Amino acid sequence: MEARAINRYISTSPRKMRLVIDLIRGKSVDEALHILHFSPKHASKTAEKVLRSAVANLQNKEEGGRLEAEDIVVKTAFVDCGMTMKRISPAPMGRGFRIRKRSNHVTIVVASKVDGAARRTAKSPKAAKSKAAGSPEVPARKTRRAAGPAKKAEKEKAASPSK
Repeated sequence: MEARAINRYISTSPRKMRLVIDLIRGKSVDEALHILHFSPKHASKTAEKVLRSAVANLQNKEEGGRLEAEDIVVKTAFVDCGMTMKRISPAPMGRGFRIRKRSNHVTIVVASKVDGAARRTAKSPKAAKSKAAGSPEVPARKTRRAAGPAKKAEKEKAASPSK
C-alpha cells in the first residue's frame, strides 16, 4: 500500500530542494527523518514536513492499525518547478535587472515494505493455493535485434569470395 503527500508553491528554488530530496529517495522513513532533521539546509524543514504528512496519510489509509516507521520506505520523491515571480531590481544608468523568484512543488510517495495484499494472502492459505493453481507462466517473447556493424562486416567477409 502506498500514500503520497504534495506541497505546492514552496518559495525555494527547485535546485536547492532537489539537493535535499535526493538524500532521502529510496531510504526507510526512519532513516529519512533522521537525515532531514539533522540536515543544515533550510529546504530540509519543508521536506520533513511533507514526509511526515505522507506517513500520516499511509497510516490513515491502512486498515489494520498503525505501521512502524521502520516498515515504511520512501518509494519516490521528486521536485517540480512551480511558478516564477519576476521582479525588477534597479541597476546603474537607469536600467533594471530582472530577479526571478522561483518556487517548487514537492511530491513524496511512501509505501509499506510488506504490502497489504501480500499480508492478506499470507493470512489466507486458500488464496495462495488458488493463485498457484492458476495458469502457467508464459515465457517472455524474444525480440530480434538489428545486426551491429561488427556482424555486418562478418557477413560481408563470409559472402565475398576468398583467394
